[in-house]
Amino acid sequence: MKPNKNLISDKIDSQNNIIHKEKIGLWLQIKEDFATPKTKDPAYNNPLELFFNYPGLIAIVHHRIAHRLYKNGFHLLGRIIMGWTQFLTNIDLHPAAYIGRRVFIDHGIGVVIGETAQIGNDVTIYQGVSLGGVSLERTKRHPTVLHNTIIGAGSKVLGDIVLGENVKIGSNSVVIKNVPSNSTAVGIPARVISSDGKHERKGNEKITTKLPDIDQKMFAYILCKMKILEQAIEQAKHGKDDIELKDICKEKEKFKAQEEELNKHYKEFIQAINKEEEKLQ
Repeated sequence: MKPNKNLISDKIDSQNNIIHKEKIGLWLQIKEDFATPKTKDPAYNNPLELFFNYPGLIAIVHHRIAHRLYKNGFHLLGRIIMGWTQFLTNIDLHPAAYIGRRVFIDHGIGVVIGETAQIGNDVTIYQGVSLGGVSLERTKRHPTVLHNTIIGAGSKVLGDIVLGENVKIGSNSVVIKNVPSNSTAVGIPARVISSDGKHERKGNEKITTKLPDIDQKMFAYILCKMKILEQAIEQAKHGKDDIELKDICKEKEKFKAQEEELNKHYKEFIQAINKEEEKLQ
């Protein structure tokens, strides 16, 4: 029995970090795309929303068609379709980029995926993400993203690098190096802060990422310090020269507690960074 060329089968060669692309039925693929928001977005309520509230879905469906045209030599037509799609959705997908099954672009505004990018199955991409290049050479210059990866809002993944399977990229990170499978990377430049080789996230598993929230502690600390300075200025206006912290800060104990908490979180954050640097050396 001859194999049906229209059946779909996407495979990953994890050892070589290459996404193997096999022929896939267009309508079956689009059917999966329309079913994906229901499993990946808790805000989904009605099928009609798919046509009005999911620009990422519209962009991917258009890309499915444009990608096939582009690969069959209709380069200009593929580019025209995706150019029109960019106008409609504010999502820029190059028709030559490979996008696997059940890829979900949530919110979508500002997403950019370059020409030589390759994306595996069950990947989730949030708004403002760029899979960009750092070279003008006509070679593989964009990232490869393997199965079950989550790329947080505003993140930039640059160059011919590989994000392994089950990877999580924190929001607003800038990734310029390979990220191993089953790990979480965050920061500018992004560093791996946690790794669990035994964990494999299923496609519909709840998406949660525990990251150090140093910014929240820093913000609370700065607000309290600003209050102290404002009170000091107010006291100075009344001609008081011998101003002490205990006289101007009504929340002295709270300020000290915030300072201690900030220092604790900062040390934990630095330890995580140093630990990752030791692995890279």
